[in-house]
Amino acid sequence: MTFPKIDFLYLSEADMVKAGVTEMAGCVDAMETMFKLLKVGDFRMGGPNSNSHGVMMTFPENSAFPNMPTDGPDRRFMAMPAYLGGEFDMVGMKWYGSNTENRQKGLPRSILMFTLNDKDTGAPLAYMSANLLSAYRTGAVPGVGFRHFAKKDSSVVGIVGPGVMSKTAFDAIMAERPGIKTVKIKGRGKKSMDDFIAYLNQKYPSIEKIEPVADIEQAAKDADIVFVGTSSPTGDISEYPYINEAWLKPGAVVCCPAAARFDDDFILNRARSVADWINLYEAWAEEMPYPAYETIPIPAVRCMDLIADGKMEKSQVDDLGDILTGKVPARRDEDEIIIYSVGGLPVEDVAWGTTIYRNALEKGIGTKLNLWDTPELA
Repeated sequence: MTFPKIDFLYLSEADMVKAGVTEMAGCVDAMETMFKLLKVGDFRMGGPNSNSHGVMMTFPENSAFPNMPTDGPDRRFMAMPAYLGGEFDMVGMKWYGSNTENRQKGLPRSILMFTLNDKDTGAPLAYMSANLLSAYRTGAVPGVGFRHFAKKDSSVVGIVGPGVMSKTAFDAIMAERPGIKTVKIKGRGKKSMDDFIAYLNQKYPSIEKIEPVADIEQAAKDADIVFVGTSSPTGDISEYPYINEAWLKPGAVVCCPAAARFDDDFILNRARSVADWINLYEAWAEEMPYPAYETIPIPAVRCMDLIADGKMEKSQVDDLGDILTGKVPARRDEDEIIIYSVGGLPVEDVAWGTTIYRNALEKGIGTKLNLWDTPELA
C-alpha cells in the first residue's frame, strides 16, 4: 500500500466465487490453522475478555418512534471484529443485518459484508460480499471436527434441519469422509427438504440412498455423523431439538452449531463434550444472564451452566485446539459418543476472508476502488 493514497479491493459475490470461496477442502484447512493459532494466543476478538462473538444491536418490542423497527424473529444487527496472526496477520470485521421477514422479499435472512483492514493504519484493504464467506467457514468448522472425530469408514449421515448451514456442513462431511452412502433427513417443511435433496442429487451422485424421515430419532439412529442445524426459539429449553443417548450409534459424532438438547446424565457421565473454542462459551457465560443456555442453545453452553452449578468439572469439556495440538487425544476409545459444539468466531471470517482476498489479488479478480489520493483531514 502506498501512503497517503489508499485504494481497496471490492469483491462482489460473483467475484468471491471466482476467488474460491466455495472450495470447502481449503476452507477446512484454513479453519484448522486458525484453531491452532487460537491455542497459542495469536489473535484478538472483541469484548473485555477478547473472546467475544461480537456486538449485537436489537430493537425494542415497542417503540414511540414511527421509523424505529420493532423486535421480530432474527431481527438484529451485529458487528464481529477480530485480528488473526500467523500466516494470516490481518484485522477484519463482519457486519450484518438479519430479519426473518427478508424471505418475503426474496432476500436471505441475513445480508453480510466483510472488511479487511491494514493492521497498523486501519486503512481498508478489501470490502467483500460475505454471505458465502460466512456460510462456508460455518460449514468448515464442523469439517475440522469431522476430520478428527468421525470414523474413517463413516457411511451414514443424519441431518436435522436441512437449511443452508446443513448444506455447507455436508460439503465438509464429503470433503473429509467421501465414502458417505446414506443420508437421512429430518426437516420441518417440504420446500427445505426438497431443496436439500435436490442439492445432494446434483452435487453428490455417489450417495446411494437419500431418506426423508419423520423424526429426530430416525435421523440419528445408525448414523456415524449427526448434524443438528435447525433454528429454535430460545428461552424455553424444552423446545430445543432433543436427542436421546439410546438413539445414537457407538462412536457417533453429533455436531451442534445450533440448538440441541441432551439428558444431563448423558452429558455428565458418558458423552465426550468438545467445544470448538471453550473461551467463547466462558465469555457467553459471563455476558449472558444465568442460565446462559436459555439464551444460547448450544450444548457447550449447557455445560457452562452445569459447571456453574457445581455439577460438572471444567476438565470434562475438551477444547478443539488441545486436540489439534496433540495435548488431548481425538478419541479416548472407539465407542465414545462425541458432542461437538460449534459457536462461530470472528477470527474464522478473518482466516477465510484473508485467503480469498489474497487469491483475488493473485488472479486479478475484483474492482479496485479509491478511498482518497490525499486525505482532506491529514
